[in-house]
Amino acid sequence: MADRLNGYRILILETREEAQFSKLLVEQGAEVVQCPMFTIHDAPDPAPVEAWIRRAIDKPFDDLVLMTGEGLRRIMKLAGTRGLDAALVAALAKARKFTRGPKPGKALREIGLEAQQTTEKPTTEGVIEMLAKLDLKGRRLGLQLYPDKDHGALIGALAAQGAAVDTVLPYVYDSKAADANIVAAIDDMASGRIDSVALTNLGQVRRLIEAARAHGSETKLRAGLERTLIASVGPAVSGELAAHGLRTDVSPAEDAYFMRPLISAMALALAEKRPHAAGSSPDGDA
Repeated sequence: MADRLNGYRILILETREEAQFSKLLVEQGAEVVQCPMFTIHDAPDPAPVEAWIRRAIDKPFDDLVLMTGEGLRRIMKLAGTRGLDAALVAALAKARKFTRGPKPGKALREIGLEAQQTTEKPTTEGVIEMLAKLDLKGRRLGLQLYPDKDHGALIGALAAQGAAVDTVLPYVYDSKAADANIVAAIDDMASGRIDSVALTNLGQVRRLIEAARAHGSETKLRAGLERTLIASVGPAVSGELAAHGLRTDVSPAEDAYFMRPLISAMALALAEKRPHAAGSSPDGDA
């Protein structure tokens, strides 16, 4: 089955785990077209992040909620430059740790820690549902956020449960630098040179739409997506697609919202449809 994607060109819009996803696709024989959606940078002002680290060390949190693996790695990177990494790990070990999906859990294991609980759904709503079952009254809760997202609902829900929420935003996105890549990817889809686009987080959908609008290419984007198999890793991405009037052609089986199941679902769907670039007309019912 190692060649089940032979002859297919797959567009991926990854950043954090682009290399891993690309490797898995190539192993299946795909020709991977990579399109970086944004560049990730440390927070431009490290002072608030350092202050959060020092608060976490001086008075360890009762609970820690990690929204992304990237966030924890950036926090640990800054802690290391300040000589605080060992003290921070020791402090975080004392907290109950909760993660939004498996990626933050992987970052925790990199520093020798384990999450007590992971969301069933890797979404903000999933985090709210998970924590709603807990008694947070009077507890100090460290909350790692990520950019380009309104976290008001999450923070509000935690505060309503009586938690004292201490937030940190350890990195930012630089999206403008990647606009040229996105416009080129849109051209490829519109020209029928892409068989499938694989979407692994909802921010990718938003960036596609935003960049297309900024460059007068939204009509071309929608035309390109009409002839391209749209693969979504799970319900959060599919919901974002639907919010923009776009369909999902294929998604992994329920509760298998990861890269390998996504690739398997894509392979099955593409096997039923010859490559779009070869002249088939996708009808969106894969």
